[in-house]
Amino acid sequence: MSEKLRVGIIGATGMVGQRFIKILADHPWFEIALVAASAHSAGKTYAEAVKGRWKMEGDVPEQVKGMVLYDAAKVDEIAPQVDFIFSAIKLDKADTRKLEEAYAKAETPVVSNNSAHRWTPDVPMVIPEVNPDHTEVIKYQRERLGTTRGFIAVKPNCSIQSYTPALSAWRQFEPTQVIATTYQAISGAGKTFKDWPEMEGNVIPYIAGEEAKSEGEPLKIWGHVDDEKKAIVPADDTVITSQCIRIPVLYGHTAAAFVNFRKNPSKQDLIDALENYTGEPQRLGLPSAPKQFIRYMTEDDRPQVRLDVNFEHGMGVSIGRLREDKIFDWKFVGLSHNTARGAAGGAVECAELLKAQGYITAK
Repeated sequence: MSEKLRVGIIGATGMVGQRFIKILADHPWFEIALVAASAHSAGKTYAEAVKGRWKMEGDVPEQVKGMVLYDAAKVDEIAPQVDFIFSAIKLDKADTRKLEEAYAKAETPVVSNNSAHRWTPDVPMVIPEVNPDHTEVIKYQRERLGTTRGFIAVKPNCSIQSYTPALSAWRQFEPTQVIATTYQAISGAGKTFKDWPEMEGNVIPYIAGEEAKSEGEPLKIWGHVDDEKKAIVPADDTVITSQCIRIPVLYGHTAAAFVNFRKNPSKQDLIDALENYTGEPQRLGLPSAPKQFIRYMTEDDRPQVRLDVNFEHGMGVSIGRLREDKIFDWKFVGLSHNTARGAAGGAVECAELLKAQGYITAK
């Protein structure tokens, strides 16, 4: 592409916003044109605003250090300067929905890391390898919003990325019931051990709102665009129940999952389906797409966070310990990087898909 698209990051100073900064610093398609945060941070340089609370590996990228932060609420100032935005704002759901719709109505596409619009029926919630066709609902969203280029797209919750890709590869075998227990890293709460020392050597068996997301969001991803309803209708052929637990790990969400199938796949059928699973990002050669989306690991003690979380630069998913179960048909363990595949990286890959599909263009 001859010129990079100009992107703004709202919520740029938080942990997910910082991950966006790191990923986009050398992106071949997108350039950071603007950073924004709360009114409290507005007017500071980015380096000043994150001083003492930069949580990423390495230093703040040079090209953003001197950028002056905008107030994310000032849509009229920000929208004309960017082709689209990434949203990592931390507001309540109602205010998040309102602000993201304001950007969309200002003809500025929004690719959001937030949960506020995940259940808006005409907002696509996309894992690019799994449901790239859901972006077709954007035409109905634009009709509702009265826009020609503005819209909102979201990425799903980080906790589902460690088991939903495997279940997606196995949809041909018709999974009917799933139990998924997730063991989630502290960075999923925007924390490090420095600012959450009480997590060291600790386990917390509750993450607010997480289990409802883990049980419901895969069903929307497996759903279909209904042209009559002008909405995405979730799948209803699988029941998922989950428990979500916070553990003392910085990056990486692990899942222990059990699954029943309507059909009767062999172990080799399941492994072959994982290893051969590929999608539109790989076909299109999107910059953030892993060459191998899912890998199966044969070792008894893998995947491990320490060894495997950065597979494919954190954009790949590792599955292991697939074996028959005494109550369910099969059980397995999955691992994904929660701020790469699960948050900012997944949103960047989603934006790449939207650009490739023609939904995000230069103004």
